[in-house]
Amino acid sequence: MRVMSWIAFSLCAFSLSAAEPSNGGELARIETPILMRADNLPVESFADATDPYLEGYIQALIDVHYYEYQVIVTVKDHKVTLSNLPNNDLLAKSIVEFVKDLPGVVSVEVKQLSKQELDEKLKYVEAPRVNGIWFPQSTVLFAPLIADPRQPINSAALRVGDRVIGDVVAAVSLGDDFPVFRWLNVMRWHGDLQIGIEAGIWAVFNYSNIPNRPNHETCELVNTDFLVGIPLTYAFDRYSFRLRVYHISSHLGDEFLCNHRRYVKHRKNPSMEAIDFFTSYQFSSHLRGYFGPGVVFHSDPSFRIKPLYVQYGAELRILGQKLYYHRLYGTPFFAIHLENWQQRHWDLDMTFKLGYEISKLQGVGRKMRVYIDYHHGFSYEGQFFNERTQYGEFGFSWGF
Repeated sequence: MRVMSWIAFSLCAFSLSAAEPSNGGELARIETPILMRADNLPVESFADATDPYLEGYIQALIDVHYYEYQVIVTVKDHKVTLSNLPNNDLLAKSIVEFVKDLPGVVSVEVKQLSKQELDEKLKYVEAPRVNGIWFPQSTVLFAPLIADPRQPINSAALRVGDRVIGDVVAAVSLGDDFPVFRWLNVMRWHGDLQIGIEAGIWAVFNYSNIPNRPNHETCELVNTDFLVGIPLTYAFDRYSFRLRVYHISSHLGDEFLCNHRRYVKHRKNPSMEAIDFFTSYQFSSHLRGYFGPGVVFHSDPSFRIKPLYVQYGAELRILGQKLYYHRLYGTPFFAIHLENWQQRHWDLDMTFKLGYEISKLQGVGRKMRVYIDYHHGFSYEGQFFNERTQYGEFGFSWGF
């Protein structure tokens, strides 16, 4: 330590003496140059860049972010032509918007190349060894249902007025969709097919009406749900589909069991395995609709669940704008999610969500959301699945 301190002191003394001018003993002002992104480029500005240079630059950027799609870039007079875009309308439009934002680009158009032109261009684009990609990272094929109370996503919310859990509740979730392998140009529609793993955890903490408040407890963990599933998704043009097999189970919290002794003797085990199939259609860059039936093919004998259910809804994103200073995209959104379960005598269950969404690219990629929502129908918390409730929430979520 003494050696290191002596070295540091010597360096400081040397730097001060080197900076001292000969006329007066005042320290000279040291100017530190700031390196800009343009300083690393072999041209002074993109306006002076040649078409081949700009073409290579844009091709490299697209290959970094979307290399599994083999997008082909052609530049003439600083006008960019994109070919071989993915057969997914939302993703293709996002790539076009990504290129439009690059400096030096005059315009962007999409053009289909002939087979001969495609073969020639592909010589300069690295092709994957297999017709697919392991662990794709650009985006999911079936976008999450953002108003679904059981969508695997990361979130934290303050819930108010829940008739089942409590008047003041903290609701948190941890979840994600991990893509394992994506096949490209599958079936006659030349879409993408992907298999993955998804998992989610939902927990609710009651901050009100705790019996006797033993040990001065300020809250109690009421219930935790666990989900694991294997989704098989397919997307082309404006359509996307999801076939999913999943398991979900529920567990009462230890504080709740200690404070409500009757549940210890009469505890049930809500657990089930189910399969569902969803169809989603992107009517425009603003509006999406979806519909999906499901079948519960097994449930625990202590908590039998009738087999059939259906879910459907819509998502609207409007007045979106690019936040140029932060290089982000922000948009308000409104979503509605509806469910009917045979277990609940087909009564309607509704969730409405209103908020603001921020992402790097329009429509795809990971996002952050601030929202308020209103739920009217039934509880989703394990043993209380059949009980009616309604509540409002203010929350924050992040994920796809």
